Amino acid sequence: MLKKADDKSLNPSMSVPSSAPHPEEKRKTHDFSRRQVLFKTFIAGGIAGCVAKTTVAPLDRVKILLQAHNQHYKNLGVFSTISQVVKKEGVLGLYKGNGVQMLRIFPYASIQFMTYEQYKNVTRKLIGNHPHLIKLLAGSMAGLTAVLFTYPLDVARARLAFQVKGEHVYLGFVDVFKSMIYVEGGHKALYRGIVPSVLGMAPYAGLSFYSFETLKKMCLDNFPELCGKPCPQNTGGLVLILPAKLICGGLAGAAAQSFAYPLDVVRRRLQLSIMLPDSHKYDRGWFNTLILIYKEDGIVHGLYRGLSVNYIRVMPMVAVSFSTYEVTKQLFGLDTGVDR
Repeated sequence: MLKKADDKSLNPSMSVPSSAPHPEEKRKTHDFSRRQVLFKTFIAGGIAGCVAKTTVAPLDRVKILLQAHNQHYKNLGVFSTISQVVKKEGVLGLYKGNGVQMLRIFPYASIQFMTYEQYKNVTRKLIGNHPHLIKLLAGSMAGLTAVLFTYPLDVARARLAFQVKGEHVYLGFVDVFKSMIYVEGGHKALYRGIVPSVLGMAPYAGLSFYSFETLKKMCLDNFPELCGKPCPQNTGGLVLILPAKLICGGLAGAAAQSFAYPLDVVRRRLQLSIMLPDSHKYDRGWFNTLILIYKEDGIVHGLYRGLSVNYIRVMPMVAVSFSTYEVTKQLFGLDTGVDR
């Protein structure tokens, strides 16, 4: 005799509801979590950039004055320039243009760090698991993305920092933009020097991220007890201690800057050409400007002028930037482990 079928099997509407989440709910939860990570990464990058740039703001201004051969400082060295700026303009003179720098650097660093994490994922899917190439390509693309979004602010900041007391061409941030838009040709002025910036940023950003990630992995793999400490947010178990972060960041910045520096000099000359007495010489494009600097001032005093202050500046800047970024990510509960 057949057993009576269970009522629940005959009537699906009476079945016990499943505790498993609906696929649509799972997707929404995943998307929300991903947006949270992106937002936290964006904020961590912005904080890192602002802290790093403020740390080296005096050296940043000295670099700009030396690179573009400001008539008051073109025959001086790094420390004598610092001394003269303080003498003529006071201590706050070393921070001239830093307000605009903060307006630029927060979105710049935010975009750079956030897109680096995204470009790593995209590049990994496209080329497979090649960690060294992934870091190099992702870093380059992140740097280019950040430059393209924030370049006009960099031009404005450079012009304000190049001014000396008593010889101001611009009254402030808004005045710079008014001049570039209404007097100097609009977009052409806003993006003057963008080509050498792009050409220099690709290797600079790529090498910065690649060098830092590689040195970080080397330290944690070979000296885990000396350079690492446990971190509950890190799936790998260990993160770099702060001194190790600073050292890895400083070395990464020095390595990257050595390669890309001549193009940085060309970029500054083009950005500031309107403020130079012989501005007409820089109207023929970035490559002719590169050749002109080489012919007039040579390699050491031309294409690499200001490199010494740049090493003094870039090593602590990149060190503080990467360190602040990783510490902020840890505070936000994000993973800072080693990419394998």
